[in-house]
Amino acid sequence: MNASADTELAFADEIGGPICGIDEAGRGAWAGPVVAAAVICGDVKAYPEDLADSKTLREARREHLFDLLSARQDLRVGVGVASVAEIDRMGVGKANWLAMARAVKALPSPPLGALVDGNYAPALPCPDIRPIVKGDGSCLVIAAASIVAKVTRDRIMRSLCPEHPAYRWSANKGYPAPVHRAALEEIGPSAHHRHSFAPIAALDDRHAS
Repeated sequence: MNASADTELAFADEIGGPICGIDEAGRGAWAGPVVAAAVICGDVKAYPEDLADSKTLREARREHLFDLLSARQDLRVGVGVASVAEIDRMGVGKANWLAMARAVKALPSPPLGALVDGNYAPALPCPDIRPIVKGDGSCLVIAAASIVAKVTRDRIMRSLCPEHPAYRWSANKGYPAPVHRAALEEIGPSAHHRHSFAPIAALDDRHAS
């Protein structure tokens, strides 16, 4: 299915005001924060051509679309981050919702509604919240949020890579790729790893003994 603006236009018309699309990046990673983005579109003509779910795009294309989205005056963007410490303290699910709430609060003006990728409506600082399963592939405003969240998080992970080059985060972005797993086995986890995750906790115990 190609993403369209039909859902957001109908939702905005129904509630009589601006709505945002929300998505996150990094939930399944073993290292680094979770990052969420919220996007409000004032004119659907502002969307770049070939906008799509970030997971379906090559990295260079995501970066290009991110730059286009950032430059469009008809798009308003908010980004929220939940740290590794917050993930370890409250669990990745609640940390993910916290990042989403922060993304909405970071918007320059509050929306009246939110379309959220997924099957759950988290508590957000706006009156009407509606989840859309696989919304990043069907709804343009969520696809835009998915790209902002993904590129923002990727850049965070690349910035951490010089500090811990063995994990190759510039390539795997903290996900459990083979080279990342191999480095974890050899040198153990870092302060940027999610120590509440079972595989990381097991490695903590092994390298402490």
